[in-house]
Amino acid sequence: MAHHIYFNESTGRHSFFSVKEKPWHNLGQIVEDYPTSAEAIAHAGLDFEVEKRRLFTPSAPIVTQDFIDLGRLDIPDYCSIVRTDNDTVLGVVGKGYHIVQNRDAFSFFDSIVGGDGILYETAGALGNGERIFITAKLPDYIRVGKEDLIEKYLFLTTSHDGSGSITAAFTPIRIVCANTLNVAMQSKTNTMRIRHTSNAKDRLEQAHKVMEISDSLSSSLEAVFNYWTKTRISDKDVKKLIQHAMAPSREVLTKLKEGRNEELSACFNNMVDNAFEYAMSHPTQQTATTKGTVFGAYNAVTGYFQNVRKYKDDEAKLSSILMGGTAQLRGQAAFNLCLDFAVKGVSSYVAQN
Repeated sequence: MAHHIYFNESTGRHSFFSVKEKPWHNLGQIVEDYPTSAEAIAHAGLDFEVEKRRLFTPSAPIVTQDFIDLGRLDIPDYCSIVRTDNDTVLGVVGKGYHIVQNRDAFSFFDSIVGGDGILYETAGALGNGERIFITAKLPDYIRVGKEDLIEKYLFLTTSHDGSGSITAAFTPIRIVCANTLNVAMQSKTNTMRIRHTSNAKDRLEQAHKVMEISDSLSSSLEAVFNYWTKTRISDKDVKKLIQHAMAPSREVLTKLKEGRNEELSACFNNMVDNAFEYAMSHPTQQTATTKGTVFGAYNAVTGYFQNVRKYKDDEAKLSSILMGGTAQLRGQAAFNLCLDFAVKGVSSYVAQN
């Protein structure tokens, strides 16, 4: 099915839960109160374990007068990852791969602030359970201007098929338009990645590092965003900033730099026009903090991917916004361009081209 949320035929439930909001495709469980980690695991259908099992392949048949022995050969350097509740094979991994159970992923969040103040908001499993994800809201807000509040979230995803590392990221979200503001500031990062090695569980317990990331970035972002609300930008430069932030390749950037706009594709121009229209007309872009400001220009790009662009399904949207996809990359490009514009003003790269 297009949504790719795991459906457990034994329980008749989809592996997803959301607090108060409608889950993806109206599937999964809606709960009214923020659950504990144990409750969240149960709501999302993540209360299963996985294990490594040996792999074999048939050997060449041995034919004798009395029988044919098919036999089997051990595959020593690889093993399968299997759900123990239904014997579903989730993937094939190298022998050095170490499992991190779902409960350990949740305990990572619990250990950040002793469980106090962490609010589990969504969690789920994709495919057959080979990828899980969790979002949790942190206490307090980033305050931009007098009334614009940005909630602070932690997002974690891990896989049971060897396709990627455990990834935990600090993700601010602007409340007024549910706009995910994915940023990493210069030498700082909003992300912590942990490979599935022998010390993976120990590293998960070093949750204070992610809390340090979120505390540091929260303070820095609040100062940056508030400065951007006081930095004016013309509509013309907003359009140019959107063009440069959304450029999908060096070739497109070169065309923009050289003023060869007539060579840009209709698809790219439509995307830019839609983002610019969002910047100029969407109600959340007409507030004191956004209208005619660099903060508004930044939100034009991130808000387009969050609230305007159409995706083939919600898994594609999740991947684009939170798992290193196009929206995340273009949002980071917009953030860097806004940093540059706020410092250099009309002499910035965007304004010159």
